[in-house]
Amino acid sequence: MQHSDQAPIRILVVDDHTLFRRGLTALLARDPRLNVIGDAADAGQAQRKAQELQPDIILLDNHLPGVQGVDALPALMEAAPNARILMLTVSEDENDLDAALRGGASGYLLKTIEGDALTLAIQRAMQGDSVVAPEMMSKLIAAYRGATKGEPVAVEELAAPDSVTETAIASLSPRELDVLRGIVRGASNKEIAREHGIAETTVKIHVQHVLRKLDVSSRVHAAVIASEHGLL
Repeated sequence: MQHSDQAPIRILVVDDHTLFRRGLTALLARDPRLNVIGDAADAGQAQRKAQELQPDIILLDNHLPGVQGVDALPALMEAAPNARILMLTVSEDENDLDAALRGGASGYLLKTIEGDALTLAIQRAMQGDSVVAPEMMSKLIAAYRGATKGEPVAVEELAAPDSVTETAIASLSPRELDVLRGIVRGASNKEIAREHGIAETTVKIHVQHVLRKLDVSSRVHAAVIASEHGLL
């Protein structure tokens, strides 16, 4: 079933800590655009709940009893093929990041994330974007740059930055280049706005222009392209 923009985003929370599940459910319940329809404490329960409830989003911890979250990805995607899975974990290990994105996760977030940022990440995932915690962005770029030619990369859409010409890079205005450098650092729109003394809404417009000019759909992809072209 295709998700309606008016309908709340239906979420399944998977984490082995009961208090965390309850706290996260209460946090997300504050936003009428989000609806936690179920929770699970391990991979097996998550698979059954996913098949039964068919959520839009699955928030998945990596450290689960028995089966790691990244290892549960194939079963969850089979159980709920239309769901987008966001890892929500304490692990800042680049190997976990790589395994999650290679395994089909739509994003990798850390449990230190603020509530508003988590809501935004969920909405971006529903729009088809790949979302990665700012703290993990440099590790994702490093993993991409270190990949040998012909190997799959962590996020499929990052496979061909060479398609972006120097003309596209040259078409960016000085302010757009500033914004792009902020994206590479993993800065939020608010942080970029504060750094350059401009409104957050203005930054959002610049980000849209950058993505359009580079012909990409996500900040992650734009960051990798910037790295490949030496715009660090």
